[in-house]
Amino acid sequence: MMNSRWTRKIVVMIRNMKFQNKLMFGYLFACVIPLIGVSVIIFTQSAKGLEDSSQEFASLYTSQIRTTLNQFIDEYDKVTKSVLVDNGLIYNLAEEQSLSMEELINQKVAVQRMLTRVTWLKSEISTLMLVSRDNNVYQYTTTTSRVNEKALLAQAKEWNKKYLNTDDPFFITGLHDRSYYEDKGAGAVVTVGRVLFSSNGAYAGMLLIDLDPFTLLQLDHDFVLARDKYGMSVIISNRQGEIVYHSDAASGRLSWDQVSGFDTNAIKDTGDENLILLSGSTLKGDLSIKTEIPRSKLLQKINRIKGITVIVILLSCLIITLISFGLSYTITRPIKALRRSMKQAETGQYLPIEKEQANDEIGSLVYSYNKMILTIRTLIEEVYIAEIKQRQAKFMALQNQINPHMLYNTLESIRMKVLAKDDDESAEMIMILARMFRLVLGKGGQHHSVKNELEYTANYLQLQNIRFDNMFSLKIRIPDEMLACTIIPLVFQPIVENSINHGFLDYNQPMHIEIEGAWTEEGEIVIRIIDDGGGMSIEKQQELLVGLVDAELDKYKLEEDVTSERSGLGLKNIAERIKLHYGDQYYLTIRSGIERGTIVEIYMPNHVG
Repeated sequence: MMNSRWTRKIVVMIRNMKFQNKLMFGYLFACVIPLIGVSVIIFTQSAKGLEDSSQEFASLYTSQIRTTLNQFIDEYDKVTKSVLVDNGLIYNLAEEQSLSMEELINQKVAVQRMLTRVTWLKSEISTLMLVSRDNNVYQYTTTTSRVNEKALLAQAKEWNKKYLNTDDPFFITGLHDRSYYEDKGAGAVVTVGRVLFSSNGAYAGMLLIDLDPFTLLQLDHDFVLARDKYGMSVIISNRQGEIVYHSDAASGRLSWDQVSGFDTNAIKDTGDENLILLSGSTLKGDLSIKTEIPRSKLLQKINRIKGITVIVILLSCLIITLISFGLSYTITRPIKALRRSMKQAETGQYLPIEKEQANDEIGSLVYSYNKMILTIRTLIEEVYIAEIKQRQAKFMALQNQINPHMLYNTLESIRMKVLAKDDDESAEMIMILARMFRLVLGKGGQHHSVKNELEYTANYLQLQNIRFDNMFSLKIRIPDEMLACTIIPLVFQPIVENSINHGFLDYNQPMHIEIEGAWTEEGEIVIRIIDDGGGMSIEKQQELLVGLVDAELDKYKLEEDVTSERSGLGLKNIAERIKLHYGDQYYLTIRSGIERGTIVEIYMPNHVG
């Protein structure tokens, strides 16, 4: 009991010491053991982190290989499928024995044309062959080396056994030599092929494309350097377990002929603990990927870290032998608490430090900090939140200004057409109108994509074309990557509606409308809606521009005048909503065309939903 009381007194005395005195007494205690412990942990974590980083890079490397191979397979799947377009030619391949001499000559010419066309689809294709069911060989090459037909038929016979009865007619062979070429040159090739069937399901032959193994993988230079740095090996095999690509051959450590003779066990997981192994496959399972990282490479770096760690420990022990773990904790605890509270304030959580603080300089600092946090929170609650609520109320008021006049006109048109005659046109108008309701109301007032906004606008214009006998055309030039960007709803359609209402002159002059999008240098979005309608006078343009400038001043006003209500969701309404949602640097502006028509330009941030 007495010891406990004295202990409390000592703790209180230490807590109430001045910061300078705490530092002075801190040098009386040694912290060699904590230092060693921390150093060991740092070394362990560094070594583990190095291995984890290597595995992460290998995963990224394997992922890039998988992406490259998927693209390769998709491209060559399409290339080989292109020959199936000519059904008559494929049918004749399966029935060559029944063809006359003239038909055989015409067939050969047609096949040669087809091979020439396929070869030009990919620049890396130099030799293309087709072996028919009756063992007739057709070939096209952009090189001087031709294929020996007899040797090719012997090789094709083996491929027939492997790939003829598989589920997928598209196949990739393993590495093999160039023995069926007349020059019998050194090196190895990979053959991409497709088993051809006629329209009645009969076997017609095989299309074969010989490629350099380097064609499979075209990696960035940085990836290649990192691969060599970690000593990684990449082995790619096909479904039959044959090696298609080996990085040791690509880097020159082995020849392609040596790799092509490897046993299939070279692609299997041997369970060697000295290797870090990562596996993967392409989407369709045509190719398998195995990445190996030798641990010996990593151990060299880990041993270097170990030596540096020992030196740092020895030097540090000589300098901080008198530092106390307990006193350092007493000093740093309020600082850490203050730092944690500051981090919370950075995320928007303005919470004071509630723990009791000592009467030293740090305690005084925490006390001042708490007062500051409470003041900031009060200002946020009283000013900032109130302003946000006002902005939200303003936005809701603006959203509720949507005038259903267009919808009423459309419904009236539908009703009149149904009364006049019973035809499919009225049903089409109802379907389009329902689609528009779903697009604009299904989002619940939330942001939707540029694609959705364009679809809503196109539906609206389709309705107008039914009403006005196809007097309007819409051309859209929007980058594909911009279509996924989010945008506040009901922006394009009101502008297009305004163009029709004020720019459409008569039935003798069709009206063209364009919606184009572009990126600014800062990566923001610029949308332009252009029409070739009647245009506007300079006085009218100035009047509209003044109204758009007023949109920034009126964005916090909840009251609306009569003209705003009558005009529906006009340009000023859209300009106000843009500034409310995105800020004052974004805008809507309008100007006349070069000779006629009107251009409305919208500037918005790049938001991806």
